[in-house]
Amino acid sequence: MTSALSGSSIDGPLYLDVVDLAHRSPGWLDGTIAVWSAYGLAVFAVLMVVGWWRARRDGADAAMTALSVPVAVVVAFAVNSAVKPLVAEDRPCRGLAFRTLEACPARGDWAFPSNHTAVAFAAAVALFFVSRRLGAVASVCALAMAASRVWVGVHYPHDVVAGAALGGLVGFLAMIVLRRLPARLAGRLSETWLRPLLVAGTI
Repeated sequence: MTSALSGSSIDGPLYLDVVDLAHRSPGWLDGTIAVWSAYGLAVFAVLMVVGWWRARRDGADAAMTALSVPVAVVVAFAVNSAVKPLVAEDRPCRGLAFRTLEACPARGDWAFPSNHTAVAFAAAVALFFVSRRLGAVASVCALAMAASRVWVGVHYPHDVVAGAALGGLVGFLAMIVLRRLPARLAGRLSETWLRPLLVAGTI
């Protein structure tokens, strides 16, 4: 059985400073950040749909690249989730006596690395392969997601830094691999019932 580790010795004081600032901030700000922290990942899904929709106008190959983005994100989530039990770091809201904006996750829901942050950064990096503009927008959103997870009290700063690094790296490597799929595959699929997914003007 793996024993839980505490990350408070790494950046516990910084975490407490952030959570204390959250308590002294206006209610509307805390509420906005809490909503973003809980539901902000939906924005990345919207950006992926927008990227795919636009890519269809550039041909089947571009559309295939856009459709690879959610695959890269799922891979990053899987890798990040596999790392969590190996480290088994307790949530800061369990190791430090401090009231947080978000309810503390159940025991065994490990903190390191942050899943939300890993998914956000994987999506941001992968979207750069589709559109620099979408990638830039997603990057700003990913930074906001990382910061929000500390603000609401469910992660140490190093949890989100690790999640960003791992998610971004896996997202990048996954897209490199997925883009090497045979170019003729897109052409073949565009001749099937899947054509509307790859070529604009066929829906």
